[in-house]
Amino acid sequence: MGAARRLDDTFAALADPTRRGVIDLLRDKPHRAGDLAAAFDMSPPAMSRHLRVLRKTGLVEEEAVEEDARVKVYRLRPERFSELRAWLDEVESYWGEQLQAFKEHAERTRAKKRP
Repeated sequence: MGAARRLDDTFAALADPTRRGVIDLLRDKPHRAGDLAAAFDMSPPAMSRHLRVLRKTGLVEEEAVEEDARVKVYRLRPERFSELRAWLDEVESYWGEQLQAFKEHAERTRAKKRP
């Protein structure tokens, strides 16, 4: 899968407010799937669908608990967020350059108008 497609998938996954909320909770520490469902007052199957999207896009990973393989703990995967950060840095750099060029143009224009 290409970088542009991964970025599209990441944005699509993060477009949902529940999934962004899950990401916010997982920033602090890993959580069990059941705890995430309870935090959003959501049924376990509904939360499972959200977690599947986040797993598929590589934003989170799951791990079975040793005591009970049916229980899954979810944590963030930093790799996908690094890709997102790199893209955002490129966009920010572009706009920073554009704003700097505009500032220089405005300063030159103002200097020309001074008597």
